[in-house]
Amino acid sequence: MDRQVEVVAGSHVLTRIAGAVILVAHRERGVPTADSRAMVAARGLAELVVEASEQAPEGPGRLVARQATRWLMKEADRISPGESVDFGILSAADTGGLAIFLHGAATAVLAGRTVEYYRGSDAAFTVDRVAEHPARAAALYIDDGKGRVPELPERGIGSLVEGVAQAAGAIVWFVGDPVLTWRPRASETAGRHRATTGEQRSVPPPTSAFDPVTDRAEPQFDDPDLTPTRTSTRPPSEPDFAPEPEPRSAPADSPPSRPESLPATGGFDPHHAPTQTEAGTNPAPKPDPNLQSRLDATAKATALTVKVRGFKCARAHPSDPRSAFCSVCGMPVDQTQPLAEVIRPPLGMLVLDDGMTYMLAADAVLGRDPEQSEAARAGLAPLRIDDSSGGMSRAHAEIRLLNWDVTVVDRGSTNGTRVRNPGYRDWIRLQPNQPMTLAPGAEVMLGNRVLRLEPVAPPPFG
Repeated sequence: MDRQVEVVAGSHVLTRIAGAVILVAHRERGVPTADSRAMVAARGLAELVVEASEQAPEGPGRLVARQATRWLMKEADRISPGESVDFGILSAADTGGLAIFLHGAATAVLAGRTVEYYRGSDAAFTVDRVAEHPARAAALYIDDGKGRVPELPERGIGSLVEGVAQAAGAIVWFVGDPVLTWRPRASETAGRHRATTGEQRSVPPPTSAFDPVTDRAEPQFDDPDLTPTRTSTRPPSEPDFAPEPEPRSAPADSPPSRPESLPATGGFDPHHAPTQTEAGTNPAPKPDPNLQSRLDATAKATALTVKVRGFKCARAHPSDPRSAFCSVCGMPVDQTQPLAEVIRPPLGMLVLDDGMTYMLAADAVLGRDPEQSEAARAGLAPLRIDDSSGGMSRAHAEIRLLNWDVTVVDRGSTNGTRVRNPGYRDWIRLQPNQPMTLAPGAEVMLGNRVLRLEPVAPPPFG
């Protein structure tokens, strides 16, 4: 994203790299250091963003979401044992829009003619969305203890070009022209001092990640491959300290620089499918005041407390005893060990035909309007899917997690639910209220929409 990224002062860790913006919550005492959990997590997320950007330079958003989900399953517990790693990522989508990925107490705000909220705390596991560029700005915040979101401040001249900074949040401005910045070379600055005072003066090194001249953060990554290389495009005869041209004036009918205050509360459906014909566009629906409490209760009562019999891999991850590979990290599992009671991890990802993903950490009800269904009131997470064919019921089918199996159940829908097993060409129509176990790679058709079950961590060997 070639936009001005303004830093909101705070204590969390903000990274801008490969055009993406990453914000990780810092929960330890004192300011973040190189060894802080938030900083270690930020480095890991930055690495996957760089890798995704190299593989999908036209828009890495979908790949970033996929890799970040697997990173959560493999690395997050090792970095922060027993505590959630709360973070958000804004990156470019291959549709030309904005890709949003949130986990835990992170909130994205899209400010245009209306204000849209995407809250990581509302989701059973993660929020993975693609939206159109907002008219004014996209903000990324770490929630405070009460879940409040700050007001969007007046646009300033700060611009985080690349690197790491301490922040409570970041604002990506889409209104007006970019703020242009420059930075003199240390030798050029020292030469100017000598010319004006006749004294030999040295330029002290910066004492923090921010350069006070440019409000630009320097990269702090330990990996030398992540250190960006900057080259000058000016001819040798032109001094590097020459200022860039003044920004153009905004047109008379452009939105005011001081946006109205954003409301501090609001809800949204984190799993609402696209409502426009363009692939990947996904505007937020009207707020549902009961959604957050219902999803929180489901996540706590189901995803975090379901205990099953299983194995543990060498990294102590719980795993399906029928599989030779760990369900979390994909590494081989010693199947000669005795069975033990373990907390069940997510059993896979549902990938919708437009790229939206849903982590299977709890039972869910699927349909075009499942929020008010009996299943949702009973605690199932509602997964709303848009369907223009008219063939999808309000509460069409349910995904039930039974021990280590993912099953799908048709709820007596008018047009039925169909399943295609991996390697087969024909679709099987399910009998109403009769569960069918899904194997990884199986596809489910609801109306004219298709979902595919994928493993969280595929085996690393072949």
